[in-house]
Amino acid sequence: MEKNVLQQLEKQVEDLLTLSRRIREENSLLKSQKSAWMAERAQLMERTELARNKIDKMMARLKELDNELL
Repeated sequence: MEKNVLQQLEKQVEDLLTLSRRIREENSLLKSQKSAWMAERAQLMERTELARNKIDKMMARLKELDNELL
């Protein structure tokens, strides 16, 4: 009886270790993905800001041209 209980406990420990390894691997992957997404987000925000600045400059230039024509 004790041998059976011990075997069950060993199996549970092995299962928990396997699960723990799998979760650590998944966590590592998720951290890598998060870093990549954060870098992409920063790049997109920079590109958006550059585009916004260009549009603002074009709008100002169009207003200047409109005023010159009046």
